Amino acid sequence: MRVLVDADACPVKDEVYKVAWRHEVPVVIVSNSWLRVPQHPLVSRQVVSDGFDAADDWIAEQAGADSVVITADILLADRALKAGARVLSPTGKPFTTSSIGAAIATRAIMADLRAGGDQIGGPKPFSPADRSAFLQALDREIVALKRLT
Repeated sequence: MRVLVDADACPVKDEVYKVAWRHEVPVVIVSNSWLRVPQHPLVSRQVVSDGFDAADDWIAEQAGADSVVITADILLADRALKAGARVLSPTGKPFTTSSIGAAIATRAIMADLRAGGDQIGGPKPFSPADRSAFLQALDREIVALKRLT
């Protein structure tokens, strides 16, 4: 069992460490460039090339039924779900096989609106409530995975 983190823009890395250490679960921080990670036996760093989607490709190849993937990238979430992984957004929202289709469709609509010149707002600012929801969701996912093993 391990947690794979799409880390380049992840706002909850510290929360991942806290929950993973409590449950003694390894964490892999995946990024396109070197990021500082804690010196801890359960934390490792995987730096991939700066090629387009290189981090996503690495995570998707490593993800499986024994993984929790942390990402805000909907297309990576879809790939990880297809590999059997559990997937959480940094706000604690789980991506599931039943919700991913709607998320992909919404992403496509928003991209079309932006391409058409429509001024649409971005995501709401990351809040303490999001951080708290993430902590609870990650704990729940790890506990559920532990029950399966």
